[in-house]
Amino acid sequence: ELQLVESGGGLVQPGGSLRLSCTASGGSIRRSYMKWARQAPGQGLEWVAGIYNDGTPYYTDLAKGRFTISRDNAENMVFLQMDSLKPEDTAVYHCAIDLGGGEYYFKDKPWHPGQDPDWGQGTQVTVSS
Repeated sequence: ELQLVESGGGLVQPGGSLRLSCTASGGSIRRSYMKWARQAPGQGLEWVAGIYNDGTPYYTDLAKGRFTISRDNAENMVFLQMDSLKPEDTAVYHCAIDLGGGEYYFKDKPWHPGQDPDWGQGTQVTVSS
């Protein structure tokens, strides 16, 4: 089965940078619309950015000008370069496949917003001095 695993998080000072990676195994994501989402402490899931299979990116307002999403279809990977990080960027970051129709694929299974949170471990990003 297809599995998505995030990596690259860590502790960084305000203004710093991190590059997150999402590695897919057990299947190809080269035709998939991929997204990054995050969950801050005590908050719900928040979408960050997406990238279509042709490489066209999409950014939410929180990511515009600071984050860059990219993909390597040959390596079955998606990346999120995060610059000018702020304390409010502290969150667990998840990658997902947008399946359409309001359904997504996190970790190793489909998920839709009506279900309980089940997004996998993700990768923790902490922005603090």
